[in-house]
Amino acid sequence: MNTKHAKPDFYKPDYGLEHSGLKTTKTVYWNYSTPALYEEAIKREEGDVVYGGPLCVSTGKHTGRSPNDRFFVKTPDVEGKLWFSKGNVGIEPKYWDILYKKAQEYAADKDLFARDAYVGSSEASRLKVRAITECAWTNLFVKNMFIEPKKEELKSFVPQFTLICLPRMKADPKTDGTNSETAILINFEKKMVLVIGTEYGGENKKALFTVMNYLLPQKGIMTMHCSANVGSKGDSAIFFGLSGTGKTTLSADVSRGLIGDDEHGWDDSGVFNFEGGCYAKVIKLNEEAEPQIYSTTRRFGTVLENVVFDPETGKLDLDDGTLTENTRACYPLHFISNAVEAERADHPKNIIFLTCDAFGVMPPISKLSPDQALYHFISGYTAKVAGTEKGVKEPQSTFSTCFGGPFMPLHPDVYAQLLKKKIKEHNVDCWLVNTGWIGGPYGVGNRISIKYTRTLLNAALDGKLAKVHFTTDPVFGFQIPTECEGVPSEILNPMNLWQDKAAYMKKYEELAKAFVENFKKYADGVSQEVLAAAPKVKETCGCCCGK
Repeated sequence: MNTKHAKPDFYKPDYGLEHSGLKTTKTVYWNYSTPALYEEAIKREEGDVVYGGPLCVSTGKHTGRSPNDRFFVKTPDVEGKLWFSKGNVGIEPKYWDILYKKAQEYAADKDLFARDAYVGSSEASRLKVRAITECAWTNLFVKNMFIEPKKEELKSFVPQFTLICLPRMKADPKTDGTNSETAILINFEKKMVLVIGTEYGGENKKALFTVMNYLLPQKGIMTMHCSANVGSKGDSAIFFGLSGTGKTTLSADVSRGLIGDDEHGWDDSGVFNFEGGCYAKVIKLNEEAEPQIYSTTRRFGTVLENVVFDPETGKLDLDDGTLTENTRACYPLHFISNAVEAERADHPKNIIFLTCDAFGVMPPISKLSPDQALYHFISGYTAKVAGTEKGVKEPQSTFSTCFGGPFMPLHPDVYAQLLKKKIKEHNVDCWLVNTGWIGGPYGVGNRISIKYTRTLLNAALDGKLAKVHFTTDPVFGFQIPTECEGVPSEILNPMNLWQDKAAYMKKYEELAKAFVENFKKYADGVSQEVLAAAPKVKETCGCCCGK
C-alpha cells in the first residue's frame, strides 16, 4: 500500500485542533486519504480487509442507534425553538460541561483523526464541519458520508460545527446526567456534537443531519429524511421512508440518476443532497434485485459494519444476521454508477411516501391530495414485524414524525408547512406506496414483489399512472388506481387478495384508528385542512360493549 502521503500534517488547516478545546500529546492525523486510513485502522486492529477490498468492522454492543442516549443541551438560544418530545430530550448545560471536560482529559493522550467536510451540496446553505475521531475507521466513515472540500480549500477551512467521536470513552450516569455509559449530545450554543460510548457509525451522520434539520428550516429551507433521484428529462422525485421501507433500494434505479439515498434539502433552486455517500442496509442483499448496492460490498473504500465473513477466504455472508439484522455498507456516492455528480436536481415532479405495512391492508400504491400528503408526512407510518426488535412477536404499527422523528428537532408542523408550500408552488404529485405485505398480514400473506413496486413507481414517475381510473378509499380517502400495465389488477385493491374479508376489515379499521390516535399529539399545532385529511373512523361509545 502506498503511504507516501501518510504523515501527521497531511492537509492540516491553519485553524487547528486547539480551537475545539482539545489537545493531545500524541499524533493528530489530518484529512487522511482512504489508503492511509485503511493502514491505520488495520494497524490498530479496528477491522479487516475482506474479499473485494472493503474494510469490515464490528461496532460491538451498539449495532444501531441509541435513541434513549441522545440529548439536546438546553441552552438559551434553543428555548422556544426545539420541540421537546419523547424523541427530543433535553439535558442541562452543567452536564455538557462535565462530559466535555472528561472528553478533553480522555483525548489528551490519544492519537486523533481530524477531517474537514461539508454537509450539503448547495454552496448557499452547506455546513462546514470538522470531525475529530478516536478511530481511523470512523474517520473513513465520515470521509465516505460527507462532501470533501477541494484540496485548496482545506488550508483555510474554519468549521461551523464540530463533531467529536470518542466511542471508547464512557459516561457515568451517576454524575453525568445520562441514561447509560453512552451519550450523544448536541449543543447548538457551542456548535458541537459529542458522541461517546458507541462505535455505531450511524450516530455521527444522524447527529449532523439533526443539526441541519434545526438550522435550515429557520432559513425557509425544507429538510427531509428521504432519498432522491432524477430521470433523463430532469424529472426528479423524492422518497420518504423509515428504515426497511425501501428508500435506498427504490431510489437506486439504473434508469434514473441517484441524487442521494437518505438526507436532502429543498430550496428555491431544487433538491440537494446533504451527503457525499450512502449508508445502506445489506442484510440478505440480493445481487439480482439490487445490483448497484451489491457491487459496493465488493469494493475497496467501502466500510462494512457487522457483516459476517469467512476469516480464511474473506468472503462475505450477507445472509448472516448473527451480529445484527442491521448490517450496513458505507460508501461514496460515486460508487453508484448512475449517481448525479452535482448531487442536486430541479424541483421534484413526484413525492413518494414509503410504508412497509405488515398488516396487509394498505394498497401497493395510492394517490394523495396535498393535505393527505401532509397528514401522512406528519404521521410517518410503517410497521415492525416479529424479530426486528426484542419483544416484538406480532406486527406492530409504528409512527415516526416526518418519516424521521428522532432527527427532526422542530415542531412537525414547521416541516409540514414548508412541504405544503413546495407542493403547491411546483404542482407536485404525491403517492403512498406500500412495500410490505399483501394478501394477509405478516405470517399469512406475502411481501409484495419488488418487480411490481418498481413497475408501479415507474408508471407514477413517468406520468402514466396519473391518467388511469381511480377509486376512492372510503376510510383513508386516498385514490387507488384500478389498472397499471405490467401489474395484475387484482393486487391494486388489497381486499381482493384476502380470503377472509371480515378479517381484512378488522385489520383495516384497527390501522385507521391507530393513525387517528397517533395524530392526537400533533392536533394543536396543525391546520384544520390537515386534520380533515385523517381517516374517517367510527366513533365508539366508550363503554365495555365495544359499540
